Amino acid sequence: MKKVSLKDIAEITGVSTSTVSFILNGKASEMRISEALKKKVLATANKLGYQPNQIAVSLRTGQTKILGLLVEDISNNFFALLAKTIEDEAEKFGYRVVYCSTENDNKKGQALLRMLAQRQVDGFLITPTLGMETDIIKLQLQHKPVVLMDRYFPEVDVPHVLVNNYGGVTSAMQHLIQQGYERIAFITVDLALNQMQEREDAYNDALSKSSTQKTKSKKNILSIDPTASREEKKKLIARFLKNNKPDAVFFATNYLGILGLECLREQKIRIPEELAVVCFDDHDIFRLYIPDISVVQQPVEEMGRRAVHLLMDQLGKNRGAATKNQLRLDATFVPRESTQKI
Repeated sequence: MKKVSLKDIAEITGVSTSTVSFILNGKASEMRISEALKKKVLATANKLGYQPNQIAVSLRTGQTKILGLLVEDISNNFFALLAKTIEDEAEKFGYRVVYCSTENDNKKGQALLRMLAQRQVDGFLITPTLGMETDIIKLQLQHKPVVLMDRYFPEVDVPHVLVNNYGGVTSAMQHLIQQGYERIAFITVDLALNQMQEREDAYNDALSKSSTQKTKSKKNILSIDPTASREEKKKLIARFLKNNKPDAVFFATNYLGILGLECLREQKIRIPEELAVVCFDDHDIFRLYIPDISVVQQPVEEMGRRAVHLLMDQLGKNRGAATKNQLRLDATFVPRESTQKI
């Protein structure tokens, strides 16, 4: 079947191809084209099933109307919700989104950035891995709109949307201490990412300020190699809890928290009677688990919307441009049954 062209629409409606082009590109008012003619052309284009040549449109406008989204793991609940929010918000501005996962591998991240650049995306929304600093700077030098999310590089001045990790962990630790827990363990991932360091710093600072904590040493922190298999991670958690015998445990990520709950169930450790549990970042499992699990809840949807708006500011598409382009949003501690003192 022959593809419908501007010329076909022009012949049927009795106007010039340039008039059709103006109308289909949203310039009818600018070119003082009547509302009646506009409706006639749009109705004809719709009836014929006209589809614009995206390559030609990109060459003419210099825009693809596509955004590149680079996250750690699109299958993770946090990043999946972030991506969905970004997709919905970007659509309001007429943009589509291409998704990619780095799996915290900077080589993979660099290759994906090159691929997105080759596809000539109009802007980048990135949760960067370690080692991507130079790549971010290159995008800036090329005047590519970029927004970082969840994590950032302090030495790179680029728009970003982060969460107050330190404040969120501090609130949860204060709750545990006030509840009377004295041996609070911390299980994290062995990655030198700034958001993970902020969470561990908040844990250590909360212990150092407390007069009731019996254990304040590095022995009460478990850092797990992210490349370890699922079963290896579970064994490390089980061994750590058996050897350290904490009365409360703080999981620094939701996926570690899920593995931890599996370990506790397998070992028949009762929550919260024998062990209180807190996790950074919420998940459906934590709300449905019996007892439900206390969490530090991140404002994921707000982060996604703010990130899109910061990118639209750079693209000149956001009339209410923000006066601040580096944002840190508050996380909220949500106490549930898993930290209730029995």
